[in-house]
Parts: sequence; C-alpha cells; structure tokens
Amino acid sequence: MSIFSKLFKLFITVVLMPLIPMALLLVYYQNRQKDNILETHYNLAEIISYNIKHFTEDLGWRLSFARRLEASPQQHAEPMTVLREALQSNPDLAFLAVLGSDGKERFRAAQNPQSEQGEPIDLSGDDNLAHMAQDPRIYLTGLEMTDGWPTAEFLYPLQDGTFLYGVWGMYDWLERLQQMRIGRTGQVFLVNPQGEMITLPYQWKPDLSAERLQAVFNSQSRFIKNLQSDTETYAGAFASAPSWNVYVAVLQPQEEAFRSLYFSNIVIFLFLLAIATLAYFGALTFSRSLGEPIAALAKGAEEVSRGNFDHRISEDVAWGELRQLIVAFNKMTADLKDYQALQLKTQISEMKEQIFRSVAHDLRAPLLGLQGYIYILSSGKITEQQQQEYLRRMTEATQNLSSLLEDVLSVSRIEAGMSLPQRQQVELEPLLRGILQTAEPVAKEKGLRLELEVPPQAAAWADVKLLRRIVTNLVSNAIKFTREGFVAIRVEDTPQHTRVEVHDSGVGLTEKQCGEIFEKYRQVDDGAEGYGLGLFISRQLARAHGGDLTVQSAPGQGSTFALCLPKEER
Repeated sequence: MSIFSKLFKLFITVVLMPLIPMALLLVYYQNRQKDNILETHYNLAEIISYNIKHFTEDLGWRLSFARRLEASPQQHAEPMTVLREALQSNPDLAFLAVLGSDGKERFRAAQNPQSEQGEPIDLSGDDNLAHMAQDPRIYLTGLEMTDGWPTAEFLYPLQDGTFLYGVWGMYDWLERLQQMRIGRTGQVFLVNPQGEMITLPYQWKPDLSAERLQAVFNSQSRFIKNLQSDTETYAGAFASAPSWNVYVAVLQPQEEAFRSLYFSNIVIFLFLLAIATLAYFGALTFSRSLGEPIAALAKGAEEVSRGNFDHRISEDVAWGELRQLIVAFNKMTADLKDYQALQLKTQISEMKEQIFRSVAHDLRAPLLGLQGYIYILSSGKITEQQQQEYLRRMTEATQNLSSLLEDVLSVSRIEAGMSLPQRQQVELEPLLRGILQTAEPVAKEKGLRLELEVPPQAAAWADVKLLRRIVTNLVSNAIKFTREGFVAIRVEDTPQHTRVEVHDSGVGLTEKQCGEIFEKYRQVDDGAEGYGLGLFISRQLARAHGGDLTVQSAPGQGSTFALCLPKEER
C-alpha cells in the first residue's frame, strides 16, 4: 500500500469517525422528537377525556328537575308535565322516563312524538338495580349509535326508590368534537372497546379495522407510532374515558405528523453529505500534498542507497517543513557526492600505497637480480656456459615479475568492481581434464596421482576463462603442498548449483590457517614461492559469480577446496 493510500485512509477515518456518534445521536434525537410529537397528540386525547368526565359530572345539575319528580305527589304535580318541561329546557335530551323500583316503565316523554308510542322500558331483569338504589348517582351506559345518531343512556336513582331513565342526544357535542384538529389532517375519534369508531353519519373516518384498533388499545404504550390501514399509515395517541366506556384516539397521517422531522432529516442528511464530500476532497488534497513529497523522498533515499548521488528532488512538490526537508536532502546528496569523490581519491591513493608497499619487496629482489646479471653479462668476463645460465635466470626473473604484476592487476580490477564474469554454460569434463593434463608433468615428477570424477553432461554457469583460472590455481596449490599421494577433482552437479572440489593428501592446514589463507599477501608457508594472492583472487572471482570458495582441512589429513557456483544469476 502506497504512502498516499495510507494517508488518505487515515485522514478519511479521522474526519468521518465523529460522524458515527453523530449519526447515533441523530437516531436518538429522532426517536425523542417523535415521542414529543406524539405527546402532543396524547395531551389532546387527555383533554377530550377530561372534557367527557367533566360533561358527565355536569349532568347532575342538569338533572335538577328530578327533585320535582320526587315531590310531584305532594305538590300535586303531574310527572308527565315535569318530564316535558325538562325536555323543552334540555334540547339534547332525546327521551325521559320514570321507572318503578322494579325497573318497569311508569311514565315517558320524548322529543319525537313517535318515540312515546314505543314499547315500554323494562329493566326488571337487571340485577344491578338494587345496588344502584343504595348509591344514588348518575349511571351512564356508554356512547352508542341509535338509528345512526350518537346517544348516551343514563339511569338516575330517585329518593322514593324509583329511577329516572333518559337518553342524551350527543350529536351537538360530537359535532363540536369533530371540529377539533391537530395539524391540517389530524382528527379526534371516539372508539368503543370493540374497536368500532363512533362518528356522525357525514363524518369521514379512517379505514381501520376493529382488530387493529383493539390491538393498539391493548398495547403497553399510549403512543400510536405505526398504525396501518389499507391506504394510509397513521400516528397519534389515545386515552381512555371510563365514564363513557370509550377511548379517545387522536390520529394523523404519519407523513404529516412527522413532516418536520422528515424535513430536518433531509437538511441533516445534506449537511452530512456536504461534510463527507468536503472530508473526502480535503483528505485527498491533504494526503496528496503529504504523500507526493514523502514518496519523492523515499525514491530519493533509494537512489542514494544505490550510490546515485546525482538524483535531485524537485522542491515544487512540497510545502512548509517538507520543502525545507527536500532542500536539506538535496544539499545532503550534493555533499555526499563531494565526499564520495574525495573518499574515492583517498581510497585510490591508499590502495596504490598499499599495493606498492606489498609488492615492493617482491619487485626489488628480481630487479636487483636482473641488474646484477646485466652487469656481469656486459663485463664480458664470463664463459659462454655461464652466460647461458645467467640468461636462463634472467628469463625466470622476468616471468616472476610478469606473474606478480598480473596478480596485482587482477586484485585491483576485482576491488574496483571491474572484473565481471561473462557467464555461459560450460561443460566441465573437457575443461577439468585439460587442466589436469597441463599439471600432469609436475605431478609425475613428484609421484602424485591425478584423479577426475565428473558426472555425465555436468555443466556450470560461469565465465570459462575465470573458471579455468580458479581451478588451475587450486590444482597447482594442491600439487605444491602435497609430497605423496593424490590430487583429485570431484564434481557435484544439481539443479540449484555446481560444486567443484579439489582434494589432496598433503600436509593439511590448522583451523587458524584456514581462516587466514584467503587474505591478500598471506602465505601459509613463509618459505613457499609466490605472493599470497592466488587464493584471494580465486575467492573473489567465485563471489563475482554469486558463489563462494571454502576450505576444509586438518593437519596431516590433506585439504579440500570447494568451489560452489549457482545455476542462476544472483
């Protein structure tokens, strides 16, 4: 994942994380607001319920004419006259009757003359009459629909043991109730315990089933949050009116009841969307303004690690402290380049001085010998046989000088990284057999046995000239330090690597000598010929191939030098 992606995700997370608790608070606020709105509906339902209770309590003084009925025999007043006068003064009284203590009708009067011709009222079968007579107060039988009109029946015990029975016409009261509104469409409805709405004939009422209304009234909540009809969803509240045995329900279409919430939801949603959009583009811009200079610095550091001190970072990609950091980075790379050049000059000077010190002694002896032989030859005081011997020695000295200079140049090329192998597939059997044939005269002179074990079709991925030089040097050293026995080359060829081992039965090496033998100008035997560069050069050439040259040895048990080369480039 890029630095830009990481920064972008970080900033988006930091900015948008506070929106999660905000959304939770919004949900909580919405629920509270819905409850507050429904609380208004409930308050209206409670007011209507109290109004019904107050209306019921006011019936007492409206029935004050009942005292005249109780006193009519003493005052020689006709009960029918009292009843008709009561109907005239109370137009909403539809019917009045006097019942005996047995519950049977004695007198009746009605606003409608046809109602006076109806069947007599008989409540003799009501077991509650005796109890009502002992507790003189108004008893309502509830609100009902009679011939399509709302009515309420009542029974009032008189002191002489009789009862006043009447029917209130609730049309006017119910009409005033229906005119009450909450919002534009919210209305008040009276519902009996069976879930049936009590409305005027012309009044609109919602298409709600009695079962759903009963379920609402039986619930634990006084709020109606989601009451569905076939065409609409309603919200509201309800309250009970025990004096009439009805429920007062205030209903309003849910869409209108929560319209203000829906509007605020839209506003809040647009606000959050704006915040999210600004957060996205802000995070995009900010992360890009940070990511680009950081990525540029990372690339610059990578180039510097590769040794490319010419790489420069544009200062225009950054701002503020990052711009100052890029300026400091560019200055650092420039200083590093100067330091590298100075260090390279110092290293070259030190390397030259080290090489000259290392080979000065070895160069001095052959040069002095050559000067002496030249002086003797130029004197003319020697015999021809002596002259031939001195020329032979001069030839050996020049060959030694040439070999020394070649080794010194090889070391210099390796340390400077100039000796790079040109690798290819090399068949090992003919190469190794040729090396042993070249070394065979010297081995026969010392009585040594030369052996070769190479698997069929064995091949190495190597530079053929460098490989021949490494193995030749190992074989020459083995013959040099082996007095009797054998020198053998064995090859192990696998899909991953090629391993060439040179074994000998020579004097062997101590553990300390095994650790020092690959150092420059290091001779195990101080009296041996050479300059101590052969094994150092061989190991460096092996490592230039991506492999290595190692040794296993013990005093008196011979030595095994192992050259391991990979089959693929590293």
